[in-house]
Amino acid sequence: MSVEQYLIKTEPYYRPVSNEVQLYEAAYSARMPVMLKGPTGCGKSRFVEYMAWKLKKPLVTVACNEDMTASDLVGRFLLDASGTKWHDGPLTVAARAGAICYLDEVVEARQDTTVVIHPLTDHRRQLPLEKKGELVNCHPDFQLVISYNPGYQSLMKDLKQSTKQRFGAIDFDYPEASVEAEIVMHETKVDKATAEKLVQIAHRARNLKGHGLDEGISTRLLAYAGSLIARGIEPRAACQMTLVRPITDDPDMRETLDAAVAMFFSDK
Repeated sequence: MSVEQYLIKTEPYYRPVSNEVQLYEAAYSARMPVMLKGPTGCGKSRFVEYMAWKLKKPLVTVACNEDMTASDLVGRFLLDASGTKWHDGPLTVAARAGAICYLDEVVEARQDTTVVIHPLTDHRRQLPLEKKGELVNCHPDFQLVISYNPGYQSLMKDLKQSTKQRFGAIDFDYPEASVEAEIVMHETKVDKATAEKLVQIAHRARNLKGHGLDEGISTRLLAYAGSLIARGIEPRAACQMTLVRPITDDPDMRETLDAAVAMFFSDK
């Protein structure tokens, strides 16, 4: 099976903030399943792409959602011109080919769906294809990685302990201000002063999490704002479009965030 399409050919930009690269390399050498825990837009997916590139391993990514079924992950029989034919799902493709399989925001998937990963994450390293009557023994290079946002956990939407305790976990968070400004500068080519102002706006918003905001402004959104500014959009308009409007519809909260933007970009 060719996995050429899943290889990352160009180095993704990733700025390490702690020992996460060394931890992941050790976990991969042990083929330990890994859980990346952290808020939206803090670099979890970019980190996985970077590590797949660094390790020269194919990466199969699945964006999980509440409608995803076990068949979406492992595969199903489909009709074609010659009759009924089995088609592997992304998890099965990765298990056979020795890829890293990344289940992004796995908590969004239904619990009865995530149970299918259990035999992949212990000593068995096997994937039962019950509809096909096949037991897939994982390629020696296969590894399972999931991402998880603890800020969204609830009684109705959380991982079972029986799932959590099958993984090693690495905590992610938004970088410290100087590092985050460096990332914004690299991603958008804005100047240092502009990047630092964007980061300060984000810090103001993150302090409001749980006090009117469900989630703070992510590093990803800062990159969006910087990209617009670098393309000639007036900074206050760019920030309103990318930092304020996406995260809240509450009029009072919007006014508060717009005031923070105006404070930092009042001279433009």
